[in-house]
Amino acid sequence: MTAIDEQALDWAARVADRDFTDWENFTAWLEADPVHAARYDAAVAALADAESAVAQLPPGAVPATPPPRRGSGTTRRFRWAGLAAAAALVGALSITLLPERARPYEVETRAGEQREVALGEGSSLVLAGASLVVLDRADARRATVERGEALFRVRHDPARPFRVRAGGLALTDIGTVFDVKRTGIVTRVAVAEGAVLVDPEGAALRLDPGETATAEGDRLVEGRIAAADVGAWRDGRLAYDGAALDEVAADLSRQLGRPVRVAPALARRPFRGTLDLTALRADPVTLGALLDVRVRTDAGGWTLEPRE
Repeated sequence: MTAIDEQALDWAARVADRDFTDWENFTAWLEADPVHAARYDAAVAALADAESAVAQLPPGAVPATPPPRRGSGTTRRFRWAGLAAAAALVGALSITLLPERARPYEVETRAGEQREVALGEGSSLVLAGASLVVLDRADARRATVERGEALFRVRHDPARPFRVRAGGLALTDIGTVFDVKRTGIVTRVAVAEGAVLVDPEGAALRLDPGETATAEGDRLVEGRIAAADVGAWRDGRLAYDGAALDEVAADLSRQLGRPVRVAPALARRPFRGTLDLTALRADPVTLGALLDVRVRTDAGGWTLEPRE
C-alpha cells in the first residue's frame, strides 16, 4: 500500500466517525493533489467492503471490544474498534481493494522512423513511423494506440490478458502477434500468430492468423490477409488487397517520412499488390507504374495524379 493510500484510508476512517470535526485539514489534503480524491473514494469503498467482511467473520476472529459506556466518546471508541479490524483486513487485501494508480506515458515516432519497445514479461511492440502509443508503467499489459500503426508480440498469460485499445475498439490477446493501425476514425487489427479477441465485452469476435477486423464508427467488418503480410512494413514491404489509394498514400507518408498525397479523383481507387519501400525511396517514379498513376514530385512531397 502506498503512502497516499495509507493517508486516504486514515482519512476515510476518521471522516466516518460521527464526531469528526477536522474538515479544514481534510479539505486541504484533498485539494493538495488531484490524486487524493480518487484514492479517498477508493479507501471509502474498501472500508465498506472490509467492514462487511468483518461482520461476517466467525466469533473470535476479531478481537472483542469492551461494551460501550455512556458518554460523548462511546460511539467513537466503539466504531474505531470496528474500523481498526476493517483497516487490518484492507491492508491484507490492499492489492485487490486499492490497485496501483495508472502511470501512463507516451511512446512516439517521427514519420519514416521505427521504434521497438520491450514491455516486459517477454512481450514487445514495434511502432511504425508517425505513430503514438500510450503505455502504463503500473501495468505493462495494457496499451492504447492513439494514432499510426504498431506490431505487438505478446507472451500470453491467461491470468493477466494483454489488452489494447484503439479508438473505440477493445482487443484482448490469446497468445499473439498482431498489428493495429489507427487512421482517423478507422481502426484495423490483423493477426499473424495466435488469436485476438475483438470487443471482448460485446461482439467477442475471435480473429485467427490471416484474419482482420476493421472498425469505422459502429461498423465492424471482417476480412482476410496473408499471415506473412501482417506487419510486413517492419521489413520494408506494404501489402494490400483492395485498399483505397488514400490509405496507401497515408501508409507511404508514415513509412517513408515524406508527404504523399493523392488527387481526389483517385482517392477511393482500390489497389492490390505489394510495394517495396526501399525501391520507392530510390526511385519514386516506380510508384506510378505500380499504381497506374502519375507521380508528381516537388519540395512538398509526392502527389499521385491521374495519368493524362
